[in-house]
Amino acid sequence: LAQSLMLARAKECWDQELEEREAEKKRYLAERVHRLSSPSLPSRSLPQDLCRDLHAKVEVVDEERYDIEANATRSLQIKDLKLKVLDLRGKFKRPPLRRVRVSADAMLRALLGSKHKVSMDLRANLKSVKKEDTEKERPVEVGDWRKNVEAMSGMEGRKKMFDAAK
Repeated sequence: LAQSLMLARAKECWDQELEEREAEKKRYLAERVHRLSSPSLPSRSLPQDLCRDLHAKVEVVDEERYDIEANATRSLQIKDLKLKVLDLRGKFKRPPLRRVRVSADAMLRALLGSKHKVSMDLRANLKSVKKEDTEKERPVEVGDWRKNVEAMSGMEGRKKMFDAAK
């Protein structure tokens, strides 16, 4: 019985404290925050326009923030990938490459298999030239080299050389 009376009294005190807090809060807000009076504002469109402008500015700032965050995450991903590439480069050693000489016949055998007998003797298709014929065609001219230098100097000499090549 005494315990239930104490609980009822505590509940009453608790409710009274809550009411006092609410009253104090209302009084404080009434002192500090002034209400917007409708006669001071010319119309309702002015605050609405102000809100629209603020919303537009907030939207622009949010877009910029998103772009900056996206760039930051991309740069972090790029850094991580570069580190991974460097790690992979360090782990694997490239073997030194050796030059391998393979004849055309061996290459064809490797590609086509041993069944196909294709011979690519490239030297057999070349035209044979005798040394004696080439020496006979070019007679050697022996003369005074100074005359030749003087004749070939300047533009006239270049024209002679061009005509001689034809």
